[in-house]
Amino acid sequence: MGMKHYPAEFKADAVALYRSRPGATVKSVAADLGVNTETLRNWIRAADGRRPGAHSAPLSAAKAGGDDVQAELAATRKRIRELEEERDILRKAARYFANGDALVNRCQFVDDHHRRHGVKRLCDILGVSRSSFYYWRRTVAARTARQTVEARLAARIRRDPPGVRRHLRSPRITAELRGERGLVVNHKRVARIMRSIGLEGVRLRRRHRTTVAEPTAAKAPDLIGRDFTVAAVNTKYVGDIAYLPVSGSKPLHLAAVIELASRRLAGWAIADHMRTELVIDALAAAERTRGSLAGAVMHTDHGSRYTSRAFAEICRSAGVRQSVGAVGSSADNAAEESFNAAFRRETLKGRKGWSSECEARLDAFRRLTRYNTRRRHSRLGQRSPIAYENTFRPATTTLAQAV
Repeated sequence: MGMKHYPAEFKADAVALYRSRPGATVKSVAADLGVNTETLRNWIRAADGRRPGAHSAPLSAAKAGGDDVQAELAATRKRIRELEEERDILRKAARYFANGDALVNRCQFVDDHHRRHGVKRLCDILGVSRSSFYYWRRTVAARTARQTVEARLAARIRRDPPGVRRHLRSPRITAELRGERGLVVNHKRVARIMRSIGLEGVRLRRRHRTTVAEPTAAKAPDLIGRDFTVAAVNTKYVGDIAYLPVSGSKPLHLAAVIELASRRLAGWAIADHMRTELVIDALAAAERTRGSLAGAVMHTDHGSRYTSRAFAEICRSAGVRQSVGAVGSSADNAAEESFNAAFRRETLKGRKGWSSECEARLDAFRRLTRYNTRRRHSRLGQRSPIAYENTFRPATTTLAQAV
C-alpha cells in the first residue's frame, strides 16, 4: 500500500518524470511509482497551477508544454556535452602545465588542438585572449631563433672556457664573451641565461680581523683621504693583509700591494705568520715590478706591521711616502679591502677554507699570477690592469718618467 503523505521532493520528481516521458500515460507512470493514478494527476495539475480535479487543459496547451520541456531537455543535454568537452580539454591541457601555467604553454596547447575544438573555444576555456594567441603564433620563428642563440650562449658559459669561471658574475662573464669571442651580447641577457642554468656569483660574508693597531707607533698622515682616483700610474699604492683559512691547520696570510690607477697587483707575499717581514716582502716585490717607487704614496691601515719602525725604514729607503687611514675605518682603505674580498670569493668559491696549506698556496698563486693579465675590472671598463696601463702614454707610465 502506498504512502498517505508524500514529501514535496517526491511529488516534484514524479511530475518531472512524467514530463520527461512524452509517450507515457499518467496511469503507466503512476504504476511505475506505486502511487494512485488520480493522485499523480492531481500533482501534475498542482504543478501546472490548476485546481485538483479540474478538467485537463486543451490539447494545444498540452502540446505547447511538451515542446517547452523538449527544448529545455535539449538545452540541458547540450550544456552537459559542453561541460564534458571542457573537462576533457582541461585534462589534456594539464600535461602542458607541468612546468608552470605560463602563457606560452596555453598558446602552445591552443595551437596543437585548435583544429578539433576551434581557437575561440580553447581560448575561452584556458583564459587566453585570441589576440595574444595570434601574436604568439606570428612570433614563433623569431622566438625559436632567439632560443637557439641563447642555448648556444648557455653551452659556452657552461663549458667554462679559459677566463670564464663559475664564480664570476654576469658583467665579467659578458666582458669575457665580448673580448675573447667577439660576441655582441647584453649583460642582462647573460644574467638571465646564468639563472636558467643555475650559475651565480659567490658572496662571502664572514670577516676576520687582521688589523691590530700599535698604540705607541708614530702616526703617518692620511695622504689619500678616500680619494682613490689617480691620473697616472706608479703614484699611489694601497696595502693590506688578507686572511686565508686552511682546514685543520694554521691560516695563511696574504700581503698585497695594489696600484690605484690601474688596480695592478704590483707586489704580494704569502706566509703562515703576520710579522712585519710579510708586508716588507710585499713592498719589495712591488719595487722589483716597477723598478722604482720613488715619490709614490703607500697607503695602509693602522696595523702594527705597517706602523712598525722596520716598515717605515723600508719605505724611506725606497723613497715611498707613508699614508695611514683612520683607526677602525675600512672605508679609508676600500680599494685594498675590495681586492681581498674578491680574491677570497673567487678562490674559495663558497667553501669555508682550503683543505691544506699546499692547496691554498697553489690556488692563490694561480689566481694572483693571472690577476694583472686576465681578470677584468668594472672600474677599468672591463679591462685587465695590464691592458688598462697600455692605454697610458709612455710619458706617464711611471712617476720617474713624468719627472
